[in-house]
Formats: sequence, C-alpha cells, structure tokens
Amino acid sequence: MRTILVTGGAGFIGSNFIRFLMKRSPYYQVVNLDKLTYAGNPANLKQVENWKHYHFIQGDICCRELVEDIFQEFSVDCLVNFAAETHVDRSIITPEVFIQTNVLGTVNLLNTAKRHWEKTPQSISDKKFIQISTDEVYGSLGKEGYFTETTPLDPHSPYAASKAAADLLAKSYFDTYGLPVNITRCSNNYGPYQFPEKLIPLVITNALHKRDIPVYGDGLNVRDWLYVEDHCAAIALVMQKGKAGEIYNIGGHQEKTNLQLIKTILTYLHDNVDSSITENLIKYVEDRKGHDRRYGIDPTKIHAELGWSAKILLDTGIEKTIRWYLDHEEWTRDLIAQGSPQLDLESHGSGDGL
Repeated sequence: MRTILVTGGAGFIGSNFIRFLMKRSPYYQVVNLDKLTYAGNPANLKQVENWKHYHFIQGDICCRELVEDIFQEFSVDCLVNFAAETHVDRSIITPEVFIQTNVLGTVNLLNTAKRHWEKTPQSISDKKFIQISTDEVYGSLGKEGYFTETTPLDPHSPYAASKAAADLLAKSYFDTYGLPVNITRCSNNYGPYQFPEKLIPLVITNALHKRDIPVYGDGLNVRDWLYVEDHCAAIALVMQKGKAGEIYNIGGHQEKTNLQLIKTILTYLHDNVDSSITENLIKYVEDRKGHDRRYGIDPTKIHAELGWSAKILLDTGIEKTIRWYLDHEEWTRDLIAQGSPQLDLESHGSGDGL
C-alpha cells in the first residue's frame, strides 16, 4: 500500500483529489495535512473521515517538526502539495503571508522529502513530489496563443510570484539533488466544494440571494476553465506515470470571458430555478491591480505523454456545479456564517486548503 501525503487536503481541489483517490483505489493510504484556515473545511471530507486508510492531521506545512514526524510515522511514498494561500486580492494586501506559506512551506516539504527519501536511494525512483501550481505564473496572454511548459515565467501578483518561486525551488531540487519532482500548472478550476469567494460559487450564491454580482473592470478578462474532477484525474496520472523533473500543463481549452460565464450562470438560474434572477444583478466595480487579461493553457504535452484530456465540457460542468450548490445550500451558509467571503474572480489550482 502506497502512502500519499496530501497537503491542503481540506480545501477545494485537495478534498476533491482525496475523494477521487478513495473512489478509485483501495491501495492508497492517504494522510491529509491541513492548517484549516478559512478555506480549509473538514466538512469537505465527511465522506472519507471513516475510511480506514485515511488520516487527518491539523497543522502547518511550515512546521518542520510536524512534517518530519509525519514522514517518520507514515513512510510517505508520494507528496502532493496543494497547500497554499491562493486569493490574489489577499496577496496584494498581505504578500508576506503568501511568501511564508507558498515559498517557505514548500521548501520545508522539499527538505523533509529529500532527507527521508535519500535514506533508501535504491527506491527513490518509486517516490514522487508533485508541486501543484497555476497558470498565473506565466503572466498574461494576448488574444492568441497558449501557455506551454516552456513559456517564460512572468507573474504579476504577489500570489503568482510566490507560486513561481515555489515552482523554481521544486525544479532546483530535481536538478541539484535528483529529487523526483513534477510540477503541474492548471487553468481555473470549478466544481463542488469551492469556497464561495471564487467566481462561480460567488455568482451562484449571490444570485440565489438577489445580491449584487461584482464584475471587475469591463468583465472581458478571459479564463480557461477546468472541471475539478478532470484536474484530479490528471494529477493521478502524473503521480503514476509522470517522468521525474517534468512540468505538465493541465487545461480544459474552454475559454470564456468573466462576463460570458456570469451570464451563463444567471441564464441557467433564471430558466431553471427562479425567473426573477436576471442580469440586472451585475454590478461593475473598479478593476483589480495588475489584473491579467487572458490565460490559456496548452495541454498537448500531458495528452501526448500520459493520455490525459479533459472530459467535462464547460456547459455540462457548470450545470453540475450549480446543481451541487443548490443541493448543498447548508454547506455554503455555514461557510458564509464564519465570515463574509472576500471577492476573488480567479479560481486557480494550487489549492486553498492551508
């Protein structure tokens, strides 16, 4: 039985990944390390909390002693690092928090994995460190073209810069020490259990309660959208078959402007839930500082080398997501009761569990 340490596993993508593993293989032992800040929610994992091969540990990836103890106790074979501060607007206000978690926390994980896996160098090829990153590290695209794995890094926010720094450090541990590292960079994720500060759940929640739906600038910023279960399937393939040292871009090739996406959600809610929900709820607000105009991921490499491609079309995924939030209003209500979500019109892939 292989032991997978998932950091940030109580967040949106991390919790979906743990459920993905549980449904598909009885051969994994999963250890979930999460600090349980505002975006990490134990309720995300009620389905797995009694699974005999699942262990939850509340704690900080920056704590050297804790991470050391976990490696010692569980003999970790693979580490999947979702743990990160991910809210772009928060990073503009308090960038030092993002450096602490996203950079120093990642270095602590890398150092601990290196120490333990070097003890048995004959089996290090069976280990894997997967750094979950984001397309934001590439900066902004024009109207044409896509980010590839060789696109130069050009981050424009403290969040994106902290993720780029973590990526480069992870790469350096492969180049310098031979640590079996993969880096994955994904486009905007959406789906069940996403914290309602992110664009899609925020639009759904606000619309259902007839609250204003804020739109940055002119609303024409373009994002490539990826259903979270497709992302989980890609990570599982990288974990199983990814070549050490390689970067894999994971994207859905399903681009929409923020405004198009918002109107799609409002139309569905108007037609299927409440006819009084209309586009009159849209309210334009001052644009975000350093707001990238367009992201687009080229997933050719992961398709050619590992056989992955996105399965869920955006229209289908949006409907599935809306239905999930309609069926889980109590989940959303409990989160909002803990504190009003702060608007973030991105939904990136490094996880929001820590």
